Parts: sequence; C-alpha cells; structure tokens
Amino acid sequence: MAMESSANALVGVDVGGSGIKAATVDLTGGLATGRIRVETPQPPTPDAIAETVAELVRQLPGTGAIGCTLPAVVLNGIVRTATNIDRSWIGTDAARVIERYNPDRPCVVLNDADAAGIAEARFGAARGQRGLVAMVTIGTGVGTALLNNGVLVPNSELGHLAIDDEVADTWASDATRTAENLTRKQWAHRLDRYLGRLHELIWPELIVIGGGIAKHADKFLDRIDPDCEVRVAELGNLAGIVGAALAAAAHSPMATTDRS
Repeated sequence: MAMESSANALVGVDVGGSGIKAATVDLTGGLATGRIRVETPQPPTPDAIAETVAELVRQLPGTGAIGCTLPAVVLNGIVRTATNIDRSWIGTDAARVIERYNPDRPCVVLNDADAAGIAEARFGAARGQRGLVAMVTIGTGVGTALLNNGVLVPNSELGHLAIDDEVADTWASDATRTAENLTRKQWAHRLDRYLGRLHELIWPELIVIGGGIAKHADKFLDRIDPDCEVRVAELGNLAGIVGAALAAAAHSPMATTDRS
C-alpha cells in the first residue's frame, strides 16, 4: 500500500488538560509520525489553544486537513462542556476558531475519548470487536467512548459517574493519583470500583484502557476485574491523535488517503 502523499498528509492534534500533542498520520496503517508535545496554555481559552495548535501544525509536513480533539462534549462542532479547559469554550464553534489560526486548512473537532475509541476500533485493541466496547482514557481526567459493533456512540461522558459521592473523572484519574500520592494499589482499587460500576450500568463485552496510564498497565491490570474482558490500548497515548485524523478524513473533502 502506498503511503499517503505529504501534500495531503493528515494532522492529528490531541488537546489535553496538561499537554497538547500533534503528529502526521498515515491512515493506511494508523501510523503517527513526528509527534510533538507542548504544555497546554494557561488559561486554556479558545484563542490560546487555537494559537498553540497552529504552532504545532506548522512544524509538521503537508497542507491537508486537521483533526483535533478536545476534552469536551462536541455537538455539530459546538463545544457544550469544558472539562480541564476554560469554560469560555462552551458555545464555541471549535473548528472555526482553529481554522482562523490555520488558513486554508479545514478542521474537524471531536471529543478526545471518542477519538481514541475510533482509533482503537480501526487499528488497535478493539479492532474487529463485536458488541459493546467501552474505551476508558485515564490521564488528567477520566474520559469514555462507546462503540457498538465498531460504530461510535458519541459524547458518552461516563467519566462523570459518581462513586461514593465522588466524581470518577477526578477520583480515579491519574492526576489525582499523583496529587494525593496514592500507591498503585490504592489507585487501582479506585479504578476497579469505577470500571465495575461502569459494567453494571452498560454491560460492555470489552473495556479498553488508554490515555497516559496505559504505559503502566503492567502495574495495575492484575488488580482490576470488572467482570468483562479488559485490554490495553494498542496505540497507547497516540490513539487520540490517530482518531482525530480519522475524523478529519471522514468529514473533510480535502482529506484524501491513497489506499491503492
């Protein structure tokens, strides 16, 4: 299979609460190359993030479409929530803001966990999986994506479940593990309780764990048992970038992939 031409190279950008990552993505195999990362600007307002995204995009080859994630519910391009980004995002047409800083580059914006989910369904741990799959991304917060027979059910936001009056998005996050100086055992107990609650509610056949914590899976996988199969994201912390590029390819007429 031919590699995607550099002129039409897709760029995936993953905006998180602590860092923004970007890479060029070849969708013939889900390969992200040239990954670069910077700290998320503070305060993380629309213009501040859009300007940072533009700076990263300029460092990558090609002039093709941009796919960008946000830790937020995104409906028809409009941001409806703001988790770990500034509340001024709410009501913003996210793609239009980013395009102002990237002239002649069409942009598609989606929820960060949704991007990771579609990437793992296409190229990673959930590839070919039938039934309901829950993608759980753990980093600054806890994000979720649901896929039924490989089809995304967008903006699930199940990281907002309450466990003992605590919101899982913070209670079970990796940022909280660090802030509260929890041992891996203590934190894994929280994760296990959250995943068990998730299973009680939606009965997934598979849970895929991604985000920054995925690279340390060997330190906690044997401590969780949510009563269904659990796999680690195969794309690791690049899943959001690859999923963002997939979204750009699906929605932008300028995004083309040579599959010959």
